[in-house]
Amino acid sequence: MPSTSLIIRNAQVLLPSGEIEPREVSVSDGKITAVGTELSVSSDVRSIDGSGLTLLPGVIDPQVHFRDPGLEHKEDLFTATCACAKGGVTSFLEMPNTLPLTITQEILTDKLAIAASKSLVNYGFFIGATADNLPDLRTANPTCGIKIFMGSAHGPLSVDTPETIEPIFAVGDRLIAVHAEDQARILERRELFAGQTDPATHSKIQDNQTALNASKLALALSKKYQRRLHILHMSTGEEADLLRRDKPSWVTAEVTPQHLLLDVSAYEKIGTLAQMNPALKSERDREVLWQALLDGIIDFIATNHAPHTLEEKGRGYPNSPSGMPGVETALPLMLTQAKENRCTVAQVSNWMSTAVAQAYQIPNKGLIEPGYDADLVLVDLSTYRPVLREELKTKCGWSPFEGWTLTGWPVVTVVGGQIVYERGEIDTSVRGQALQFG
Repeated sequence: MPSTSLIIRNAQVLLPSGEIEPREVSVSDGKITAVGTELSVSSDVRSIDGSGLTLLPGVIDPQVHFRDPGLEHKEDLFTATCACAKGGVTSFLEMPNTLPLTITQEILTDKLAIAASKSLVNYGFFIGATADNLPDLRTANPTCGIKIFMGSAHGPLSVDTPETIEPIFAVGDRLIAVHAEDQARILERRELFAGQTDPATHSKIQDNQTALNASKLALALSKKYQRRLHILHMSTGEEADLLRRDKPSWVTAEVTPQHLLLDVSAYEKIGTLAQMNPALKSERDREVLWQALLDGIIDFIATNHAPHTLEEKGRGYPNSPSGMPGVETALPLMLTQAKENRCTVAQVSNWMSTAVAQAYQIPNKGLIEPGYDADLVLVDLSTYRPVLREELKTKCGWSPFEGWTLTGWPVVTVVGGQIVYERGEIDTSVRGQALQFG
């Protein structure tokens, strides 16, 4: 990492206490060296004026699909991390459903090498579970955890019966993250709704019970083996209520901005652009998920950034793929909710940075404190701007939130002490680092 010295002046800074106060933050060699007032630094230090802006820890997005290698026509690690830089995302954890599938040490090592050459921000990768790669699941390194697709997957990554799932929970102690949908129920309901071309059918096929069945199974296995479990992108009020009644200390859960802010009514407005897995649910589900997040039942936020081209999305349901982009809009979406008094700025930062670092045991991330990595984002909480397709950096070139007017847009993003995004300009020479996990 290049030696870089910065000082951020005149900003309102989110402190580890949760208070937001005027401070200066100095950075050297990729680390935060001081947080205080009237800091003394040498004259050759680069100064960033944070007047009118708020300094937050960089976002850690713990669930993305960046399509590289193998599906680069949708996205790749360069375009995706340009989008990250613009969205204030300084680290990400990426899923194994690329081509080849990330299911062995060799493929994981290759993926890390691709990221080292392309990624503008910090990176970590899941290893995917299959029915027969148990040795790799125990030994592959470095990885943030094991991903089990209990539903909505194809080929070897579809691990969708209790008989194939339980052995993964039974051996080892590595975190298991589950896509919790009941594949048998999905297949049954596809038959039930065969011939339907309304995109809203997707939420009828992949309904609340589909998600609840799988979350119940994962929770039961986690309790049986006292195995560290993370439930990805929870979508239903029933799942939130399940964890409210029964959430062991070693279980965490996440929710996406999509499932907090969009519901089945979105199909009427944006059609197949609203199609994702797990499917969007009802307005009531949104309300219950919000309350669970506020109450700490749901621990943090992920985008599930899963881009497809507009041509692919335009094929018409059910031939259109599921997934939507999110890394550029997630932070402004949530900060806009804070400005509308749905939550606080400190809560947003905890859900999108601090709590993620804690859950995945990523050292020195998620706080603005001396000794921590200088992964930072300066946001503007006073200016509102719409989401515009032509401004997006993601290769897929669209957003389900197009036209929404948001605040909290990043003005400056810093990765490892290097300015990767500043007032509309991306420094494509910056490279992130491979994340380490405790």
